[in-house]
Amino acid sequence: MNPTTLQILAAALFAIAVLHTFSTKIFERLAHSQPRHAGLWHLLGEVEVVFGFWAMVLVVCMFFLAGKQETTAYIDSRNYTEPMFVFVIMVIAGTRAILQFAGQLVRLVASFMPLPRGMAMYFLVLAMVPLLGSFITEPAAMTLAALMLRDTLFSQPVSRALKYTTIGVLFVNISIGGTLTPFAAPPVLMVAATWNWDLWFMLSNFGWKAAIAVLINAGCATLLFRQQLGHMARAPEATPAQTVPLGVVLVHLLFLLGVVVFAHHPAVFMGLFLFFMGYATAYARHQDRLILREGLLVAFFLGGLVVLGGQQQWWLQPVLMGMDSTTVFFGATALTAITDNAALTYLGSLVEGLSDEFKVALVAGAVTGGGLTVIANAPNPAGVSILRSKFEDNTINPLGLLIAALPPTIVSVLAFRLL
Repeated sequence: MNPTTLQILAAALFAIAVLHTFSTKIFERLAHSQPRHAGLWHLLGEVEVVFGFWAMVLVVCMFFLAGKQETTAYIDSRNYTEPMFVFVIMVIAGTRAILQFAGQLVRLVASFMPLPRGMAMYFLVLAMVPLLGSFITEPAAMTLAALMLRDTLFSQPVSRALKYTTIGVLFVNISIGGTLTPFAAPPVLMVAATWNWDLWFMLSNFGWKAAIAVLINAGCATLLFRQQLGHMARAPEATPAQTVPLGVVLVHLLFLLGVVVFAHHPAVFMGLFLFFMGYATAYARHQDRLILREGLLVAFFLGGLVVLGGQQQWWLQPVLMGMDSTTVFFGATALTAITDNAALTYLGSLVEGLSDEFKVALVAGAVTGGGLTVIANAPNPAGVSILRSKFEDNTINPLGLLIAALPPTIVSVLAFRLL
């Protein structure tokens, strides 16, 4: 490795950004102790702002070190499809119509389960919704699950242990639950076309193992906190004025389907989104507040990760390629905690001559570690943005998330390595 000054600087800024994500609570405390600059401290305490902020620092440094032409060429060379897609899918999936449909589906399935209603609904939100992410994409599944938890279980006082266990299981299950198909999970999407992975390949090598791990994780969390899950069953029903007509629900589902089908074509799904905004304005009585702010913050986070992450290939790829198939599984699981798992698999797709065993191990490790931190998997910032208001100081402690996600991550490791 012979890194340039700019690459070394970018690696240092990336490390600072990772450290910053684990330190957001410090900035929130500074906002209370130093009210004169509270606005700045609150801004730096927003986990969704972290990577965007440090990406801006990198861009400013690039202007001085490399000049305007090279800097703008680098920025233009980045692929921002994923941040744009996550923004669009969050806004549409977070509408009253989609939530009403998802809630009715969960309640219907829960009515057939031999469990108390609260336990059944909690289990389904942590198991069925993440597996549904294989078809509606992981960001949409995360948005639905997080909003349903926010408006039901987390709407009443519950223990801190339940909150962190819930998001730990949710983040891990979302990450592995999208592996039943080759188009829903970002780390799979990065390699599926290059390595010719089709639906049958995903089901036979990943899907059934992931489904078992998802069910075990959700089941263990449900049994562990069975005494605190009554809130899920006591969620208030929508009044007739709040109920969205079936026709409007169907239109929303068609918009959602269109965005999912054209997820790789930003010109198409952004066009659909603009039509959706017009439709939502025309039928405003069937809408709650659209989560535009939350979606934009998440897109800003992922955009910053794209800019910063694009300068990490010089050290990340040699580290990955220096491993065998067993080591790369655990290495990818660990590295995912400090970088986006899609970036890891993308780097692997650039290398020719990899064995099938190595490819499977790399992707399995990447999705296994996808729940450990906010930056590990693209949908995670969406979940944090939606749920953080229910946590102390409006902040999800990154260390708390890491600890809570370790047990379901271990279950995922066992599923992928032993089954």
